[in-house]
Amino acid sequence: MFNGLGMHMGNLSRLSDAKTRSISAENFCGEKGRGAMGTQGASASCARDLGEGWKVSPCIRIQPGETAVLAEIEGEGAIQSIWCAGELSRSTILRCYWDNQTVPSIEVPLPDFFAFGWNHNVDDTTGRFPTLASLPVMVAPNRGFNCFWEMPFRRGCRMTLENRGTAAAVCYYQINYTLTAVPEDIAYFHAQYRQSLPVENGIHTIVDGIHGKGHYIGTALCVGLNAANGWWGEGEIKFYMDGDTSYPTICGTGTEDYFLGAYNWDAEGRYGNIMWMD
Repeated sequence: MFNGLGMHMGNLSRLSDAKTRSISAENFCGEKGRGAMGTQGASASCARDLGEGWKVSPCIRIQPGETAVLAEIEGEGAIQSIWCAGELSRSTILRCYWDNQTVPSIEVPLPDFFAFGWNHNVDDTTGRFPTLASLPVMVAPNRGFNCFWEMPFRRGCRMTLENRGTAAAVCYYQINYTLTAVPEDIAYFHAQYRQSLPVENGIHTIVDGIHGKGHYIGTALCVGLNAANGWWGEGEIKFYMDGDTSYPTICGTGTEDYFLGAYNWDAEGRYGNIMWMD
């Protein structure tokens, strides 16, 4: 019997007993039939003539040094999509814990989790915001972070957001998930963040220290050039797996090639400046 996991265009018509739930600042616990009940919140004054049920509490405000709990879910199921917006720089750290973990499986600056590494450089006055479009992740105007990774858990999920900045962080969010049986062969979702500033000896480690069975599902890479007319491509992406030492199992022909381009991303004599996630 279909359990409601692995939803995609090929099985949208399949029925299951999975239960859909959604957590937001208007329903902190994702309870059935208890959304939009807030009478106090960030927009209470704006909604004063509308009252309960009209976006009284659309967001939360996280003070410097504070950690907010975005989601606390009990039971068996999977996160299916996340949407975030607001004043969320690289100083906000997203963490996800599956099944009562003490060490998070996800620990990444929030914008980077959505494959967008330059959110702290966005000009608030002009509203300029580059977009990103892919199947699992989308960044849409204006400052809308979306992901559609399926992230299963068997006993529960805890999701937090820490503010390491010097100003309050405003966070709008919606976490959609399902409560359903999770098969034994379903893996957990993990994400790590690495930064090299500058890159030492021309080598940046994307990820390491991984043990056990799993699937490597993608890389988001943001590069800042430190010289005029600099070029971030060439080099090679190398994967050392299952005991590889001097030579990798997988290697490529250049960074721009790994991210699905070729020949310096040159189109009609000009560099093609796009955002993409592998």
